[in-house]
Amino acid sequence: MREIDIPPLWLVLFAALVWALGQVVPMPFRYDRALGLIAIALGLALMLVAVGQMLLRRTTFIPRRDPSDLVTSGVFALSRNPIYLGDALVLAGLALIWHAPLGLLLVPVFMWFITRRYILGEEARIAAHFGETYTAYRARTRRWL
Repeated sequence: MREIDIPPLWLVLFAALVWALGQVVPMPFRYDRALGLIAIALGLALMLVAVGQMLLRRTTFIPRRDPSDLVTSGVFALSRNPIYLGDALVLAGLALIWHAPLGLLLVPVFMWFITRRYILGEEARIAAHFGETYTAYRARTRRWL
């Protein structure tokens, strides 16, 4: 079960809830599709750049695995969790595209859930591996944005 408990699964489940909201209470507004596409594109770009940076540094981007390096530059200078931030942007974009602005209320719930389910454990693991270097990075870079 632990092998399928990955963040993309939770993104899909939250996206399904957003889609359902859009079916039950559709609320289209001007520019919702354009704004949604922009949010999705930014989210996907953020994820791809972050994964690319991690691959270049030969460290894992898989949750619950021990990192071999601490990436603190590039998109990681903006957010300690750019991949999860990208997930949140994709979810927000889907809410707009699917005419479910009420689904935007699920974005902070998703962020809270991901923080509790993954990020807190990852932070503890990273702190154990990188000590003061991680403490300094954590002091200058926010968790989300």
